[in-house]
Amino acid sequence: MPDRLLAVRAAEGDEDSFAVLVQRHGRPLLALARCMLGNPQDAEEAVQDAFVGAWRRLPEYRYSAEFRTWMYRITVNRCLTMRRRRPSPLSLNTVVEPATGDAWSQPARSAEQDAAIAALSRALAALDDGQRICWILREVQGLPYKDIAHVTRTSEQTVRGRLFRARRSLQEAMGPWR
Repeated sequence: MPDRLLAVRAAEGDEDSFAVLVQRHGRPLLALARCMLGNPQDAEEAVQDAFVGAWRRLPEYRYSAEFRTWMYRITVNRCLTMRRRRPSPLSLNTVVEPATGDAWSQPARSAEQDAAIAALSRALAALDDGQRICWILREVQGLPYKDIAHVTRTSEQTVRGRLFRARRSLQEAMGPWR
């Protein structure tokens, strides 16, 4: 069943339809929140708060954007609010591909991977919020520029500029790791 129909039903009070939306979109939103907040518990709280807020505001939802994009916007706002309240170091441990068995059997390689992940986390933390959000939504979540523009309430040109600056900053910061 399409998200739009589920959202209409949920707005009418159908909890089962909303549960399908939560199940369908919860995992990618949690990954986004983990990247933004760096703490799994904070990420879970942010996504839960985002879904509670969405449930309350469903009757106001105008369907001008896909439900997924609307939820990304709500989740990003919640994460930004949480970061302002209690800033914490950004960690990418939750997004990195799992290490192969070879890496664990080679302690030097494992230590190098850990150091590279820490360097990338520091580099991401050094980006401004706009650049970090655009980079995460594009590179980690795979959203198209149009959706990122809607989530960030900017133009596609602004998104492209932020991504360019973020990639350039990350490339400079990660230069020693090439």
